[in-house]
Amino acid sequence: MMLQNSVEDISLIEQAISVQSGYAPVNGLNMYYEIHGSGGTPLVLLHGAFSAIGSSFGKLLPGLAKTRQVIGVELQAHGHTADIDRPLRLEFLADDVAAFLQYLNVPQADVFGYSNGAAVALRVAIQHPNFVRKLIVMSAAFAAHGIHPGLMEGLGEMTPEMMYGSPWHEEYMRIAPHPEHFNAFFAKKTDMDRAVKDIPAGTIQSIAAPTLIIIGDSDLVRPEHAVEMFRLLGGGVFGDMPPGMPDSQLAIVPGASHVSVAERAELLVPMIERFLDAPMPREK
Repeated sequence: MMLQNSVEDISLIEQAISVQSGYAPVNGLNMYYEIHGSGGTPLVLLHGAFSAIGSSFGKLLPGLAKTRQVIGVELQAHGHTADIDRPLRLEFLADDVAAFLQYLNVPQADVFGYSNGAAVALRVAIQHPNFVRKLIVMSAAFAAHGIHPGLMEGLGEMTPEMMYGSPWHEEYMRIAPHPEHFNAFFAKKTDMDRAVKDIPAGTIQSIAAPTLIIIGDSDLVRPEHAVEMFRLLGGGVFGDMPPGMPDSQLAIVPGASHVSVAERAELLVPMIERFLDAPMPREK
């Protein structure tokens, strides 16, 4: 038993040593980040709303970091990153991600966003296409009609007190630099949701990066909308006939909701690795 505990302790120490963390000064923020693993094109993780690196990607990160460098960032007012005197807007957050990559001297990365982070990732690919090699969008819509009717209206009627005691609130209270600001943070996030604008279909079509679209089969995003996005990115064709398989891919995870889809590491990690490791279209 003592030997087993020693082996486990050594493993934990090795994992801790392999993780680097810090704060990047970008656009008035001190943006918190973590670097896990090494090798290959960096994979940037963008977490969901009211969330952080650990709560959004805790189940996926260990597997992904075995074969590549994975960089998790925490966006304005989320996790360890303090808020600043600026509205929360998806477009601003996308600019922050690009500035962060410049700060780290990363000329190009693969970008994986989940939920609100996927909405940011889409805008990074649109606003700063040169920074994005491949794109993974999990559980996000590009237009309001892609979300089940009534859901956003219901979320807009929530109060911060309704989140007290939730895993997201508990995480915020534990790691945020100013946990007493949760109610103000909640109000800014609600304001951001009301200000979100649809991305035109033509703009989605213009995304050059090969894109993997992922949703749970019982997600916040309607399955029909995921197919719509896939078609805009060149999907929905008969791949056994010329011109062959599209550069983008679609995955619907069975038995998964908006929250639980991020926990399906046994399906997602090999799927994501295969997508990222495939040759770029110009390299085929």
